[in-house]
Amino acid sequence: MLTIVGSGKVGGSAALFSALKRVDRDILLLDVVEGLPQGEAMDLNHALSEQGIDVKVRGSNSYEDMAGSDIIVVVAGSGRKPGMTRMDLLKKNASIVTDVATNIKKFAPDCIVVPVTNPLDPMTYVIQHVTGFERSRVLGMGNMLDVSRFQQFIHETTNYSRHAIHALVIGEHGEKMLPLVRFASVSGIPLMSLIKSEEANDLVTDTRGVAARVIALKGATVHAPGNAISVIVESIMSDRRNVLPVSTRLDGEYGHTDVAIGVPAVIGRNGIESIVELELNEDERFIFDAGVTNVKSAISGLSL
Repeated sequence: MLTIVGSGKVGGSAALFSALKRVDRDILLLDVVEGLPQGEAMDLNHALSEQGIDVKVRGSNSYEDMAGSDIIVVVAGSGRKPGMTRMDLLKKNASIVTDVATNIKKFAPDCIVVPVTNPLDPMTYVIQHVTGFERSRVLGMGNMLDVSRFQQFIHETTNYSRHAIHALVIGEHGEKMLPLVRFASVSGIPLMSLIKSEEANDLVTDTRGVAARVIALKGATVHAPGNAISVIVESIMSDRRNVLPVSTRLDGEYGHTDVAIGVPAVIGRNGIESIVELELNEDERFIFDAGVTNVKSAISGLSL
């Protein structure tokens, strides 16, 4: 069973994308708001019925119903408003996520958790700390969403097929994220052999700033996060062992410990099967380390 805690726009989108991919036959939407998850489940089931997709979506206001979940996606919390950074949500969402994690530990102690709530990396750390789960079972979504944006900007810059573009973003899911232009390619051709250095700089700047632009225009990011969640869930449930960027607590990898941050990892049925360590150059290392510093500073301000 796939459980999504938080039945707002992103939670509903994650349920829809996951159902369309048939990642599980049973999807539970859970929320503290009476009627919201039930109504969202009804709406989704109506769409799935016409599509001929035999996935059952249920709504609930009780944490007890998450018992038996294979994966729990945590979307619950306040979202970014225009002009806000992800870190502006830190203390308010830490309290909400702590409560959710406590209930996950109580009712679904064997599940894999995919945190989505912002600020993503500190919330991933909080969930792993509160549940006490091994780090392989707590993997944050952030950089998977950043990749989708990075790939779109590469597509717009090169006009090559989206299908041919392969890219990676690691580090903080925030202002210090690290879109790895040097590792990006189009059908195996290194991206830097196809674009100018000025264009590469623009790709990085645009990827870091586009979420704020979307929020300013429509109030929230919805579809891209929903899809990113489903990609991670699908890799777990289908044991695909895809290499995806996820936030996880480091234990010496990339020279850091006791911090959750985005790194490439092999994602399979047990969650994180292994972490892929890349050889970063000096500039890339500087940005990655700056992101670590930001996340550690945020974590230090929480009462854990």
